[in-house]
Amino acid sequence: MATKIVIPEVGESITSGVIAAWSVADGEYVDRDQTVLELETDKITMEVPAPAAGVIKHGAAEGDEVEVGSSVGEIDEAAEKPGGGSDEKKAEKASSEPEAKAEKQQESGGSDKGGAAATATKEEAAESERVPQARADRGQPGQATPLAEKVAGAHGVDLGSIKGTGAGGRVREQDVLAYLQSAPKSNGATSNGASNGAASSRGVHRDKMTPLRQRVANRLVEAQHTAAMLTTFNEVDMTAVMDLRKLYKEDFEKKHGVGLGFMSFFVKAVVQGLQAFPLVNGFIAEDDGGKPVIQTHDYCDVAIAVASPKGLVVPVLRNAEQLSFAQIESGIKELAIKARDGKLTIDEMTGGTFTITNGGVFGSLMSTPILNPPQSAILGMHTIKKRAVEDPDNPGSIALRPMMYLAVSYDHRIIDGAEAVQFLVTIKNCIENPERILMDV
Repeated sequence: MATKIVIPEVGESITSGVIAAWSVADGEYVDRDQTVLELETDKITMEVPAPAAGVIKHGAAEGDEVEVGSSVGEIDEAAEKPGGGSDEKKAEKASSEPEAKAEKQQESGGSDKGGAAATATKEEAAESERVPQARADRGQPGQATPLAEKVAGAHGVDLGSIKGTGAGGRVREQDVLAYLQSAPKSNGATSNGASNGAASSRGVHRDKMTPLRQRVANRLVEAQHTAAMLTTFNEVDMTAVMDLRKLYKEDFEKKHGVGLGFMSFFVKAVVQGLQAFPLVNGFIAEDDGGKPVIQTHDYCDVAIAVASPKGLVVPVLRNAEQLSFAQIESGIKELAIKARDGKLTIDEMTGGTFTITNGGVFGSLMSTPILNPPQSAILGMHTIKKRAVEDPDNPGSIALRPMMYLAVSYDHRIIDGAEAVQFLVTIKNCIENPERILMDV
């Protein structure tokens, strides 16, 4: 009996995806609920589990675009598991005969680090039977998806130097991209572009856009075409927040187990601004008759733009108005890790009412952020630079202060300029006087 591997429903707006990687080779035995492939959609990357135990047969290749509900392979349930016997019996045997288990692992190319094999857990023994040793060597050539090999080849990257985050340590495309971002830049060219003796290349490379990148591109164009977008700027003195952070940073981390950053201050300030100016926390929708209406929200679901290896993603902090500083920092950290590892869910990616993007972490001094539809406003944070400004403690005197430019882009169809400016001034006042956040004034 063969059971089909069917692409499951992911979300209402997702109709297809791309097979980023098969986690199990064609002809291998898989256990029920074991991950067999990674599906990359225009919003998330998800793992598809085996619907049954048996020998797998691929029906589609890595890189193929597949529809939701379509069959991409099958599992032969009649096939016996290599080695015979149940996992329970094998675990009992492994527990009573540790020396035999260690010898078996050595013969199959298992761990060679002294007595590590003899002390392997039952779960590790079962896993070593399911996954060939070649798949346990992280980052080795042949242990990468076709897209990862293509990107690595185009940039001359040794796959052996990259730690894979895919199933069985397989190197994925985002692992290569993350490695390229963190690797030091080559000094093979002079400042005027001339090569220092190395042969130059005039090669041209064309890589297929990922579904996520296509989705981001479409939404950015949609925002430009459908909204009357305008941007207003201001600058904020970061002295008070930086002093407060420096004073309590160690105690905060000891108590809450997470670092105290600037984002929690800005999320708190944004919440105060959204509650004071509800239209900034709303957007244009349609009623049952298809006519435009203004939809506002009593809650503040703040989306945080995160740069992931595969592109820009915007996960959401739900009910930010109810979160403490520690909960905000923990929430942002968790979402950032999930974005890096491609583990964000549909629920975590949808439904935001306002967005914050921080180009300052990359050194941006000023920018005009693009709206995240259907939202009507977005806050852009930028890098902190010391500049000569009037000393607020000594009017008429000049002092060097850590300053940040802020930008709010907004949909002028429902938000007037005066309201947008006052919203941004509210954020400025909260950051320059953090006690306002605590006093809610």
